[in-house]
This record gives sequence, C-alpha cells and structure tokens, in this order.
Amino acid sequence: MKQQQIENWTCEDSADLYGIRNWGAGYFNLNDSGEITVEVTNTAGTTHSVSLMDIAHGANARGLGMPLLVRFENLLEAQVARINNSFRSAIESCGYRNKFRGVFPIKVNQQCQVIEEIAKVGRQFGHGLEAGSKAELIAALSILDNTEALIVCNGYKDEEFINLGLQAQRLGVQVFFVVETPSEVDTIIRCAEREQVEPNIGVRVKLASKVGGYWNATSGDRSIFGLGSNDLIAMVDKLRDHNMLHCLKLLHYHLGSQVPNIRDIRTGVLEACRYYADLVEEGAAMGFLDLGGGLAVDYDGSKTNYTHSKNYSLDEYCVDVVEAIMGTMDSEGVEHPVIITESGRATVAYSSVLLFNILDTTSFEPIELEDDQIGEDAHPMLKYLQHALKNVALKNLQESYNDALYYRDEIRALYLHGQVSLRDRALAENLFLQCAQKIRKLLDEVEEIPMDLQALPEVLSDIYYANMSVFQSLPDIWAIDQLFPLAPVHRLDEAPTRSAIIADITCDCDGKIDRFIDRQDVRKTLPLHALKDGEEYILGAFLVGAYQETLGDLHNLFGDTNVVSVHIEEDGHVNYSREIHGDSIADVLSYVEYSPQDLFERFRKLAESAVKSGRITAQQRKEILHTYTASMSGYTYFEK
Repeated sequence: MKQQQIENWTCEDSADLYGIRNWGAGYFNLNDSGEITVEVTNTAGTTHSVSLMDIAHGANARGLGMPLLVRFENLLEAQVARINNSFRSAIESCGYRNKFRGVFPIKVNQQCQVIEEIAKVGRQFGHGLEAGSKAELIAALSILDNTEALIVCNGYKDEEFINLGLQAQRLGVQVFFVVETPSEVDTIIRCAEREQVEPNIGVRVKLASKVGGYWNATSGDRSIFGLGSNDLIAMVDKLRDHNMLHCLKLLHYHLGSQVPNIRDIRTGVLEACRYYADLVEEGAAMGFLDLGGGLAVDYDGSKTNYTHSKNYSLDEYCVDVVEAIMGTMDSEGVEHPVIITESGRATVAYSSVLLFNILDTTSFEPIELEDDQIGEDAHPMLKYLQHALKNVALKNLQESYNDALYYRDEIRALYLHGQVSLRDRALAENLFLQCAQKIRKLLDEVEEIPMDLQALPEVLSDIYYANMSVFQSLPDIWAIDQLFPLAPVHRLDEAPTRSAIIADITCDCDGKIDRFIDRQDVRKTLPLHALKDGEEYILGAFLVGAYQETLGDLHNLFGDTNVVSVHIEEDGHVNYSREIHGDSIADVLSYVEYSPQDLFERFRKLAESAVKSGRITAQQRKEILHTYTASMSGYTYFEK
C-alpha cells in the first residue's frame, strides 16, 4: 500500500476492503470511530447502531473475556421474520392458494436459547421445527408450544422415535414422519396400528437434479437419503394395502444446505412437483410440499453462483419457488400445497459473531544489517548473496530472486554439513529476506508479474496468533475450506499496513486460516493493522451461527468459548440477556474421562512426596496446590 493511500485512508475504504456492506445483509456497518456495528431497527422504524467493541467491553466487565461468541437475538428474530414475510408477499403477489410454513432444522444450531428464540418469534408465523433424531424430537416437543406449527421428523426412525411422535399427535401436535428408507414404512404402519393413531406420513424422494456447492451429495441418484421411484411405488402400494394411503400427506426433498444458483433451485422444485402431482394421482391425500434447505447465505458478498455466495435475493427465491409450484400444480389440476422450507443456515448464520484477540505476531521483516557485518573474511556465498541484494532492480526482479534463492539454499546446505556457523546461516536468511522484501515492493510497479514471484506477498506475509481454536469455533474452515467473513472490529479508520494469515493456539498445523473472502477471488492473506503496545487487537468472524457450535471439537482440550446473548431494546439499550461461561479445564478433562478430583489427589501425593524428601517446604506445597486448583477451574484459553 502506497504512503498516500495510508495517509488518506477512511472508514469507507475499510468497508470496501473487507466487504462489510456486501455480506452484512444490512445487519453490519461501520461507525465514524472505525468500529464495526450491528444495526437493528425497532418497531417504530428507528435504526440503532451498536459497536461490537462496546459489546465486547461490556461482556469483559461481566467476566466474559476473549474468545467470545456473541449471539444477537434481534438478528435471529429479523431473519425468521424476513423469510416468513417474503413468502407471504410472494404468495399474495402470485395469487397462490395456500400458505407457507417454515421449519427450522434443529441440527443447524442445537443450542437451547437459539431454539427457544426461534420458537418464540416464530409463533406469529406458525414457524415450526425439524427433528432428525429422538433427542431433537424431545427438544422440539418441549419447546414448540404452538399447535399451528409443524414438527417434521427426518432421519432414521426406530419404534421409540415413532411412538413418541404418535403420542404427541394425541396432544394435537402436528408431527410428520418423513420416510427416508423403505424399511421405515413397515415400522410406521406397525406402530400406528398398535397405538391406534393415524400418522401424518411424508416421504423423501431422490431427485435426479444435481446442484453445485459443497453439499450437493444430498441430491442425485447416489444420495444416501430418500426413496427412488421404484421404492416410492412400493411404498404407495403398501400403504394402500393397509388402508393408510390417506395418511401420506407430505413430499420432501433436499438439494443441499447451500445452493448458490437459483436455476438449480427452480429445477429441483419443478421435478419435485411432478412427484407430488403423481402421488395425488395415485390417491394419496398430500397437501404439504417440503422443499428442504438450500436457501444460501452470501458469505463473500459477491452475489454470484460461487460456492460461498448466491446469485439471488430472498424475495427472488420466494417468488421463483411459488411460481414454479403454482405453474406445475395448475397445469396438472392439483390443489396448491402448503409450502414448507427448512432454511436453517439462512435463519441463524447472521446471528452469531465470534470475537477473538490477537496474542502475538511473527513477521518476516529482515533486520537491518551494518555494512561491516559481512567482512572480507566472510564466506563467498554470503558475499554473493549481498551482491544479489545490492543489484535488485525493476529490470532484473526474476534474476535477482533466483540468485538470492540459490545462494540462500547453498548456505543452508553448507550449514547442514558443518561448513558454516549458525551466525552465518542467520546472516544468509536475513539477506535473503531483505532481497525478497525489496523485490516485493517493486512488484507494485510491474505490469506483468513473473509466475515465480506471484506468491511472494503470501510467502512474506505475517502470522497473527489468535486466542481461539479453529477446530472448536470454526470447524468448517478446517473440514471443508468454508469461507467466513473476517475483519478487525475496530481501528477501521486506519489503513491496515500488514498482510497476514491467522494461526490459532492449538498445536496443529491445520489450526490456521489462510483463505479469506474477496469479491473477485479467494484472498490468501488478510489485511490487518500492526499491533500497538498495551492495546488489545480484536477480530471478528462473522456469519458463524450455522453448524459451528455443535460441530466444534476438543482438539488440544480447548473447550467451548464464553457466550453472551444480547438483545438491543427499543431505545437502543444493550441487554445482556444470557451469559454462559466457557468450559473450564476441569470441564474438558471430565469430557475425556478424567476425574478432576482424582487428578488433584494424584498431584497432591506428588507434592507431599516432595515435602517428605525435602525438595519443598509445606508452605511451598500449599502454594503449588493452590496454583494447580486455580488452573483447574480456569478458562481453557489464554487469559490476561
């Protein structure tokens, strides 16, 4: 970055650099102080802007330090309302003759306070839940106190699962059992006949339609879920034989968790509608069409059909879905079904932000050498390397780099064979860095950068060490190369003068973030600010509300982070509605079958043995055991 750019830098430059308004969906912005804010509009239409730094300071004052997961209840409420209102608008404008009923898949974010909030705000819309296991069904039945809402049961179901749902039907709960495998039909029939309860049966079909994105394995012939056409016919015949075909009311399919291309969505809907119309023709009652998930989140803000983006708006999605269903049903003379979607990712992604501080950095800046540090008696390779440095110019960038690399590697080989000293090697490494940095700065003036030099900015980028675990808090980055928006949450009125990758505090080379969002491509580094002495530098990972908390693991025994739920009131006041302290060391040890009390007793015996042998005094033993117990109850992350 040129000096003039640095001096003239504004918050608008930062907003553009990090794409905040592109991926923020109107929920995130910047204030004049250079801090990222969350934007919430109250019932009177007034928008309140709250700084994430203020929220972080407030949490810290309440004993919740970094890393900190912030859940914004307002954003969760807003997304539930947006999805329902968009479908209502599409239904009204298209003249669709039925309604929309959303269900939230519990697996996307299973945290109790999230599910409770969705159930509360969704009540006015009849917004329900999707359960894929007995545990999720029990949670749904306990939290969803609304007989207008649906509970859709997907996944593999044993008799206990089905019996629980049938008993809930006696209470007036609208439970649907979606058949995933042929064998489930027999189980449902057997349980229903025994309990004398007519089940609401659905069926998941395998669509031939394939989509783009990471999660396309749930579509196509090789999907591990759902019935093909032959199994579907067999199911219809079996239900007819048991006089239960009228119980078949719902058709379900699922193209994938994040479908970036609207054309794929329309294609899937049209194919599903053909199945639906034919099931009506077969004599099934039907009435509900469950489109599954797929409503994408624009993680990079590019508004394209790239994996981490989407080329459509929410309103466009709703209109296209309604029009596609309406067109097919009208042409077949079939009544319009209730439209169901399981848009979990789009519901919760925006509502969670992970805040974490930077502990330290490693830079690849060379040390300035005195002219006489390489004397006449220096090894010839060092002299050649110094000569290569002095001769770097625009006309010979590739040649200079080749020479510097060769002489540096020769010094390394000589060191390996004991022919040069450690100080010689350090000099060589430093001279090479000087040469590489000099070349990198000159690349800004080159129209066509040689291929060998294109990666130089990444090779010379800093490493910023973050107080968090990628495996615990952002597991999809490690597992599937998911991109999340990352940015400093303050100092955005200053130009970021460093380029860096981010390393976490696990002892694992995979514990890093080296791919970042960009509207044109994927960035290999993230522009960041130089650290200031005595001042904490805080970054945010945004749009992390879907899947990350449950999928996170205990690598290196780093546990759950601190969590705070905030609700921004009508007057703009920040209400810290819920606080959850992160796992202590004792907590995570117990998760992997250690008994903290047993560990303490073993350590106590070790300390007592040291007293007996005279290595420490009884008073020192007391202090040592106090340190041990204090650590046991402490946070698993770096504490100040």
